[in-house]
Amino acid sequence: MEETAYFLNLTVKGDKPVVMVGSMRPSTAVSADGPLNLYDAVSVAADPNAKGRGVLVVLNDWIHAAHSLTKTSTTAVQTFMSPMHGLVGVSAYGKNDFYNNPPRKHTSASEFDISDVTKMPRVDIIYGDADMPPDLIDASVSYSAKGIVIAGVGNGNMNKASLDAAARAVQKGVVVVRSSRVATGTVGRNVEINDDELGFIASDELNPQKARILLSLALLKPHTAQQIQEMFYTY
Repeated sequence: MEETAYFLNLTVKGDKPVVMVGSMRPSTAVSADGPLNLYDAVSVAADPNAKGRGVLVVLNDWIHAAHSLTKTSTTAVQTFMSPMHGLVGVSAYGKNDFYNNPPRKHTSASEFDISDVTKMPRVDIIYGDADMPPDLIDASVSYSAKGIVIAGVGNGNMNKASLDAAARAVQKGVVVVRSSRVATGTVGRNVEINDDELGFIASDELNPQKARILLSLALLKPHTAQQIQEMFYTY
């Protein structure tokens, strides 16, 4: 849900409300959440105040923006959170209160155009851990990945062997983005790793799965590393 919402947020051209909805419990469960979620989502889509806020996700009374939204629990009804910028608003039985505008560019302001795209560039996500093997990065390069997102530890960090492998990937023309396996927070440029020297991109607020979406769109056209970094600050 969060990946699809973010992809649409970057590619839909228009200010009309686009609302995604789902449920955590099946219709046969006690206290099924689907019907009310759908009711609230329709009310948000029909609300004039939803216009221009980008793609929204409505579940369990909460209205989320695509940029900040993330899933935090495998089973809990209140699984979706917006830790970086907070909720866009709340919806209670069809009555909506909006109190936040998504700060990043989206939809009609987005530069990305997929009208003639038939295949997206391959971008792999590699999960970081204490002794992550560098050969996973090398393998991604050998299988013609155009970009690699590292779900690194802490502030997007990785061990020395993997840093060297990622730097080799950059030298071969692969764009490497440092994100984090940590649920919230930003990955800052040149904070723990010299991104300028190694040629990496810092994911800023985007988690690995959303960083992959943005990078794949950025790679549809030639861009410098500096331009791609600016996209991560913009979207």
